[in-house]
Amino acid sequence: MSDNDSTLFQQIRDELLVAAVGDVLDTMGYHHQFLPAGIAPLQKSMRIVGRAMPVLEADVINDGRKSAGPLSGKPFGLMLEALDDLRPGEIYIATGASLRYALWGGLMSTRAQHLKAAGAILDGYVRDANEIEHLGFTVFCRGTYAQDQGVRGQVIDYRCSIEIEGVRIAPGDLLFGDREGVLVIPRAVEAEAVQKALEKARTENKVADAIRNGMSACEALATFGVM
Repeated sequence: MSDNDSTLFQQIRDELLVAAVGDVLDTMGYHHQFLPAGIAPLQKSMRIVGRAMPVLEADVINDGRKSAGPLSGKPFGLMLEALDDLRPGEIYIATGASLRYALWGGLMSTRAQHLKAAGAILDGYVRDANEIEHLGFTVFCRGTYAQDQGVRGQVIDYRCSIEIEGVRIAPGDLLFGDREGVLVIPRAVEAEAVQKALEKARTENKVADAIRNGMSACEALATFGVM
């Protein structure tokens, strides 16, 4: 993780909420950057900031037959390779599977934490929730479900572009999540979006102070342009 990323991530954690950045992206013409509302933190207090390391999943049918594909007979497909390829500050973000099994678990969290990954975002379920929470590793998901991936799904690619309900995630995109949602901030506009969000948040702090001191909502909007 570069020094620039480290500074950026810390500034976002210290000063911003997802809602403020989402509002700014709307004004910049990026109207479809939130992941589905069903993808939420395993614990409400969890917040996530980091670079996307996208992972593509697929369902498999385990009927005992060996197919012709290169991943045939390989449990989990490329999942372990993808996990081991995580870099500091990156977020493992996976989609493509049905909701028949868990995409993430405790041992994966242990490995990702050792690699200094920023967390995991799953368009699906996780298992070993108590272990993950005990580790303090940040995970966003659609819920918990213990059924294993091993005979039901495989990772078929990673460090590739993916889509989750029409939201495109490219390798290296900035991801920011809290209990109100997960936002994909395209790398090409992240500096502008974060700067404008910081200005918005600081202005809103002034508005809050003014309202606490008796200013009306109408006057606040006229004075600050924010309400």
